[in-house]
Amino acid sequence: MAKSPAHRFGQIIGDLLEEIVLPQLQQYCDQRGLYLDKKGKRTARTGKKVSWQDRYDNHHDLDFVIESGGSDDIIGRPVAFIEAAWRRYTKHSRAKAQEIQGAVMPIAEKHYWDKPFMGAILAGVFTGDSLAQMRSCGFETVLMPYESIVKAFATVGIDARFDEATPDAEFERAVGQIESLTAAQRTSLKTQLLKHNSIQLSGFFDSLKKAIDRKISRIVVVPLHGTDHSFGSVEAATQFLADHNRNDAEPAPFRKYEITVRYSNGDRVEAEFEDRQAALGFLAYIGAQAH
Repeated sequence: MAKSPAHRFGQIIGDLLEEIVLPQLQQYCDQRGLYLDKKGKRTARTGKKVSWQDRYDNHHDLDFVIESGGSDDIIGRPVAFIEAAWRRYTKHSRAKAQEIQGAVMPIAEKHYWDKPFMGAILAGVFTGDSLAQMRSCGFETVLMPYESIVKAFATVGIDARFDEATPDAEFERAVGQIESLTAAQRTSLKTQLLKHNSIQLSGFFDSLKKAIDRKISRIVVVPLHGTDHSFGSVEAATQFLADHNRNDAEPAPFRKYEITVRYSNGDRVEAEFEDRQAALGFLAYIGAQAH
């Protein structure tokens, strides 16, 4: 089925967002010896899409993934998942926010030991509630307002203002104008988009930098010993705690290790292990990540 001119127009803006973000992301990765996976051919995966598997074995197509230890031939450990999206109407913004969350969060949960950065660079119109929802789930978000998009396109002579009453012919005209831009005009357009949103984007990339450059600030290891006490009711458990003397000596078999890793940017990873070797393996994994 042929895509409507309005849909094509949205795709073009989405592509522009990715083109704007790409050089900055690539610079971060090049400076830190990290690999940036983006749309295009890569020996380590099939097809041109960036696709990762979540904890439920479902695959999701993503925009950008920053990897530690990755290369064209090797899939590395995820450092960051970053999505770029455009929406014109508030009625669609929450659905898009939930779509991004539904794709990224289960993948991030699968790679919990890596505690990857989750980010969304958004443009157009998104409600405050949809942005707050994403932030409450751990996403760093930045919004390039609709008016900033309109102003940027105006600098290259294109009227990008439209609403639900705009006829297809107007979209077709705008799409044709965009596709006819010279390389210099397209570069100028991207420069204007960056200029009108420099403060928001700067804050986003500062947060990304803190996540990528984080250091381990403290590791807490708690060996737990004790005996199980099982109860059939809340009342019985409550009574046990009320009567329990923490100073009483009692047989204390080993139960498990609780390990908490705290990072300089406020991130933390918590894990529990009944087996010593598993705990050592976790620390080795975290140590390799730190280097």
